[in-house]
Amino acid sequence: MENRELERQASGFSFPRAVLFDLDGTLLDSAPDMLATANLLRDAHGLAPMPLAQIRPHVSKGSRAMLAAAFPHIDATAREAMVPLFLETYLQQLGRHSVLFGDIEAMLAALEADGAAWGIVTNKPEYLAREILPQLGWETRCAVLIGGDTLAEKKPHPLPLLVAAERMGFAAGQCVYVGDDERDIQAARAAGMPSIAALWGYRQDHEDPVKWGADAVLQFPSDLLDARNWPQSL
Repeated sequence: MENRELERQASGFSFPRAVLFDLDGTLLDSAPDMLATANLLRDAHGLAPMPLAQIRPHVSKGSRAMLAAAFPHIDATAREAMVPLFLETYLQQLGRHSVLFGDIEAMLAALEADGAAWGIVTNKPEYLAREILPQLGWETRCAVLIGGDTLAEKKPHPLPLLVAAERMGFAAGQCVYVGDDERDIQAARAAGMPSIAALWGYRQDHEDPVKWGADAVLQFPSDLLDARNWPQSL
């Protein structure tokens, strides 16, 4: 480990010592699972299936945003009542259609080979996020998992990132957070944590990640394989 640290310092470029990731839209392309869930609910209401492109921009916004895309003709109160059924149906579809974004596994392996720790901070309910880890072989590799209901606050509040860093044994400034939603960057900035905006994720047409204030904006997951593309942590 000491020799590896000396090599990192000599090269001038290195991966952070700790990295936290959003899950959906950053590591995992879960939109196909969400589509299957939405279409099962639409079928129960006698509606035709919706295309992937219709739900994809809303995935990072959560179940309520996806229900609004799937049932725009239903009022918000009625959609709110559908949230538990959406989550229950999604649990049955979890991992059946989703895939990792390209080069994500190679990037995680590179982080691990460099001695870095990594974890996940998501607004997805913790029980759903935790269900995914064994499917991906991450249950022993992921150093920390914080869900949207793990703590009293969720992103864009900084608390989930601060607690995740603490549980990994690092100060917030020693970590880097990678996410595809503006709330991810807001949370990181509030926590004093360098951040990367992931352009390969889910966002709506009006959103401009360049304006979010991330320390780096990357186009493809493969960009994470180059240590020069990572913002410098403390």
